[in-house]
Amino acid sequence: MAGNDLESMLGSLLGDEGKDEGKGAGLLTALIGAMSHGQGGGSLGGLLETLARSGLTAQQDSWVGTGANQPVTGDQLRQALPDDALQQVAEETGTTPQKAADQLARVLPDAVDRLTPQGQVPQAPIEDLVRRQTP
Repeated sequence: MAGNDLESMLGSLLGDEGKDEGKGAGLLTALIGAMSHGQGGGSLGGLLETLARSGLTAQQDSWVGTGANQPVTGDQLRQALPDDALQQVAEETGTTPQKAADQLARVLPDAVDRLTPQGQVPQAPIEDLVRRQTP
């Protein structure tokens, strides 16, 4: 699936469509692409494993679970995500790594929550997860 198709579906899932500042889908698409070249493998599970290894287990568990989503900060994501992945996200979205991490901190909890409606991380590729959740 092309990046623009995934970005469009993520935008629909996140309610980004038509928002001037609705960069959530673009950020997530860039992050998924960046993680596919590193340890995360481009999957939701890989991303969540990366976050858990970095000490964000409680946050990522809350996003997957059916209760309230715990927040995460841009600083926490900057420490958790590989530097090259965050740099790639920044380049692809036309911002700085710091701003990209801050923006990801705002959209990641809700995005993961929406991609895991049953409270479990599906093993399907991210494109399939988004396709199933997109209205």
